[in-house]
Amino acid sequence: MRGIEEFRYLQIEATEWRRYLHRTPELEYGLYDSAKFVANKLASFGINHIETGIAETGVVAVIQGIRGDGPTIGLRTDMDALPIVEASNKPWTSENAGKMHACGHDGHTAMLLGAAKHLANTRSFKGTAVLIFQPAEEAGRGAERMVQGGLMERFGISRVFGMHNMPGIDIGKFGICDGAIMAALDEFDVIVKGKGGHAATPHLTVDPIVVAAQIVVGLQTLVSRNTDPTEALVISVTRLEAGQAYNIISDQVAIGGTVRTLSPSLRDFTERQIKVCAEGIAHGLGAEIEYKHRRLEPLTFNHTKETNQATDAARGLVGDGSVNDRVKPIMGSEDFAYMLQARSGAFIFLGNGPSAGLHHPAYDFDDEALPYGIGYWVNLVEKSLAV
Repeated sequence: MRGIEEFRYLQIEATEWRRYLHRTPELEYGLYDSAKFVANKLASFGINHIETGIAETGVVAVIQGIRGDGPTIGLRTDMDALPIVEASNKPWTSENAGKMHACGHDGHTAMLLGAAKHLANTRSFKGTAVLIFQPAEEAGRGAERMVQGGLMERFGISRVFGMHNMPGIDIGKFGICDGAIMAALDEFDVIVKGKGGHAATPHLTVDPIVVAAQIVVGLQTLVSRNTDPTEALVISVTRLEAGQAYNIISDQVAIGGTVRTLSPSLRDFTERQIKVCAEGIAHGLGAEIEYKHRRLEPLTFNHTKETNQATDAARGLVGDGSVNDRVKPIMGSEDFAYMLQARSGAFIFLGNGPSAGLHHPAYDFDDEALPYGIGYWVNLVEKSLAV
C-alpha cells in the first residue's frame, strides 16, 4: 500500500477546492453550485461516468479499474453546510450569510475529489469504485433518500465506506472500531396539559410548569437508575416552552429533546419508558400529557470484515501506531448509518487536530489533513479491490 508521501502532491490543489467550497456553503438539498463544482472537477479528471441530480443534488462518479472484473465498492462523502454564522475569521470565511461549513464537509468533499483524481489516473485495481457525493447529511437524511432511491442496486455496490474528520484526534491519525461507532438519534415531544389561572392563586390551578420541571428531572433517572451503567444512554431536554406573562399560570408546557443510544434494545426501552415516566409524574400531580417519539438516524454500525479492511488501509498509509482500532464510540449520530443498513461497510474518523469542535462557529477544517484522507481512500480502493 501507498504511504502518505505519495499523496502530498495533491495538497495544494485540494486546499484550493476546499477553501472555495468553504467560502460558498449551501444547505441540505440546495447544493446546486457545490454539485456543479464537484461534477465539473470529476469530468476534468477524465471520468466519463458521472451522474447528477440523485436525491436532487447528489453526484455519483464511477471509476473502472484496469486490472479486470471485480466487485464494486462505494466511497461516500457529504457536501452540505450548516445554518450557523461563521466566527473563524479565516481569509476563506463563508460569503453566504448565515451559512458555514461547521462540520468539515468541505474538507470531506475535497478529499474524495483528490482520491478521484488519483484513482482516475492510476486505475490500479480490479472492479469498480463508486464515489458518492451526498446532499443533506445534517438535517435532510440525504443518505436515506439515496438508499431508498435505489443507489446500491443502480450502481451494483456490494460494500460501502464513509469517513468523518474529528477534532481532538491528531492530524495524521485515525480512529475506528468494530460494531457501534456512532449513536442512534431519536427526538421526543411531551405536551403537559394542566389548568391555568392567576399566579396569585396557584392552589386553584394545575401548574404545568411545576409538572414539567418534575418530568425533566425524572427523565434523568432513566439514565442513572434504569440503565445498565456499562451501556451508553443520553437523554437531553433541549426545549421547554410555557407562558409569556409573569402573572399567569399557563394551561400547558411543551418539552422537547433528543435520545442517543448505542443498542437497539436500549433504544426500544427509552422510547417506551419516556412516556411511562412522563405520564406517571403528570397523573400524580393532576395533569395529562401528549407524547410523540420520532426515530431519526439509526445506529452507525461497522461490520467486522470491512472494519478490518479500513483499518489496514489506514495503517498502510500512516503506520500501526497512528491508527486506534478501538476508538470509543461517540454519542453523535450520522446518516451514513442508512447506507450501512443497506450494505456492509465501515465508518472511520480522521484527525482534525486541536480545532474548535464540530458545529461550532469558530470551527475550520485543517487543510493539513487533506492528503491523509485522500491517501486513505486510495489505499482502501486498492486494498479492497486488490490486483
